[in-house]
Amino acid sequence: MTDRIEKRIELKAPVARVWRAITDYREFGEWFRVKLEGPFVRGQVTRGQITHPGYEHVKWEATVKEMQPERLFSFTWHPYAVDPKTDYSKETPTLVEFRLEKIPTGTLLEVTESGFDKIPAHRRDEALRMDDSGWAGQLRNIERHVAQNE
Repeated sequence: MTDRIEKRIELKAPVARVWRAITDYREFGEWFRVKLEGPFVRGQVTRGQITHPGYEHVKWEATVKEMQPERLFSFTWHPYAVDPKTDYSKETPTLVEFRLEKIPTGTLLEVTESGFDKIPAHRRDEALRMDDSGWAGQLRNIERHVAQNE
């Protein structure tokens, strides 16, 4: 059992472009498939509604932790919190970090989600598995997004 998910992708877009895609709440919503109610603000909760087919019933909620321009954006959330009948608020959230690094071809984007060892045992494996495949898909989404929306 691992405590973290780590994904990386080389994006053919400048760091400033990738930064905007992950920190502008409207752009984030386009590729992540969530309609957010307002901008990301450090120390505050951002809420929204998932728009991904099959998950439209799911509320999206994250607390912004860090916003170091063009370097690091992070938030905490409850992974794979998809059952509307379950109160996830008592669980310890995981930490999602987006790290950006300038490379000759554009931007190296690293996404890490850590803290799965704090998730209740009965749902830990599924949350890890679902978020692992979810992040793989989201990296393909952001790659398409920054390519299409210069």
